[in-house]
Amino acid sequence: MPDERLSISTGDGECPAHVLTPDGAGPWPAVIVYMDALGIRPAIVDMGRRLASNGYVVLVPDLFYRFGAYEPMDPKEVFAGDFRATIGPMVSTTGNDKAGDDTQAFIAFLDSRGDVRPPKIGTVGFCMGGGMALTAAGRFPDRIAAAASFHGGNLATDAPTSPHLLAPHMKAEVYVAGADNDQSYPPDMADRLDRALNEAGVDHHLEIYEGAAHGWMKPDFPVYDHDAAERGWKAMLDLFDRRLNGAD
Repeated sequence: MPDERLSISTGDGECPAHVLTPDGAGPWPAVIVYMDALGIRPAIVDMGRRLASNGYVVLVPDLFYRFGAYEPMDPKEVFAGDFRATIGPMVSTTGNDKAGDDTQAFIAFLDSRGDVRPPKIGTVGFCMGGGMALTAAGRFPDRIAAAASFHGGNLATDAPTSPHLLAPHMKAEVYVAGADNDQSYPPDMADRLDRALNEAGVDHHLEIYEGAAHGWMKPDFPVYDHDAAERGWKAMLDLFDRRLNGAD
């Protein structure tokens, strides 16, 4: 399966990215994958490849491009040490607002490709990227038709960049999956997000995966849960098929 490595020009520099495409001529609908806080590494690219194999052009941008070059991280090693000290300087270079700005360049890049079928685009984010995927839906409602967040944190807070504040602008169908023991997405936050989406009339489904831990979707995380991950993949693919391949 083709894996293009390229760079996308944004307002803040050059963003390295992988583009995974199905075999064949296309065109296909596009999905943007917003990574977790451990950055681009083989497991993230493999997830993009699996998504592409289901009939999508998948863009996996390196959202740490403002930080500079770094070596791929092994989550098990990072979590065994002072992970905040390791990833903190990198995480500080991005955020929902900056990822939202970057998404304008990502959409323009996808529009330039002959193998992408416009106009509807999907977004999916994991952990840190969960809020970014929802932010993109709020910032670009006429383009983002489906947005999914898996074990995303801080989705409804008092911060001015909280994704729930963009609910009135969203036109996408939204799917949010959280873990039942996740300090970054406690029950009161899930309720706050649900209220915001309901009040805005956003088509959405929020659910908690009982027994799963924060990060369960990532195959290289110590807490990876195969059964829960497969459930998540089904929900994601059903969402994208419904909203990117359907008539609505």
